[in-house]
Amino acid sequence: MSRWTISDHLLEPTILLDVPSTPPPVADLPRAVLIEDEEPLARLLVNYLTRAGFAVEAANDGLTGLQTVRNHGPEIVVLDLGLPGMDGIEVCRNIRTFSDCYILMLTARAEETDTLLGLAAGADDYMTKPFSPRELVARIAALRRRPLKPKETKNSQHVWGSLTVDMDGRDVRWGGEPIELTRTEFDIFAVLVEEPAKVFTREDILHNVWGPSWVGDAHVVDVHVAHIRRKLTDAGGTADTIRSVRGVGYRLGAEQ
Repeated sequence: MSRWTISDHLLEPTILLDVPSTPPPVADLPRAVLIEDEEPLARLLVNYLTRAGFAVEAANDGLTGLQTVRNHGPEIVVLDLGLPGMDGIEVCRNIRTFSDCYILMLTARAEETDTLLGLAAGADDYMTKPFSPRELVARIAALRRRPLKPKETKNSQHVWGSLTVDMDGRDVRWGGEPIELTRTEFDIFAVLVEEPAKVFTREDILHNVWGPSWVGDAHVVDVHVAHIRRKLTDAGGTADTIRSVRGVGYRLGAEQ
């Protein structure tokens, strides 16, 4: 085994792990795509993701990465924002036109604006450089623990005027027209829909959607809520379908 130290990107010296000589068949493994243009970091992350049980495809530019996602249909995409050619934000936006996979962004610490734009484009979570590869694997595990469907309820379908939310079908409509929410956006909206009279803090939403082990900026919730509101208004609805409660958090604004 060799020791890698990539000081610009990692929080700690990291051991480059060997891949087992007899891995499980690739067809049986969950798929991941890594889009990262810095080769030493990409090699390291491919190694960690492989050891975590993924069949990994890697690309070093945005256009190639986008095509790789189309070709392989991954469950998770690890996406660097600072890519040559098509940047990570545009890649993320394009992925969301055809895939509901989890997207974990990698961004430089100083690029807060890019981080917010990336989340608005449809990313589920983000990590700032430098970071620990072990934390990246843990973040991915936390994303994958989120259920594809919310727990079954006695009333799967909720109707508020023109707004209809089918919890089991993960379908949101305004006036009968579908509103395309990402997986994370739907999960956040579902939390509010399940208990429409309750005010949820950012921390409540993080706990319900990302899980108790998530570590990061709680304002990620604000970005996703803003994106849901925009999609509601684009469909003819109103932004106050999700109401802000000053100093506390959010609640559903529609009346049943």
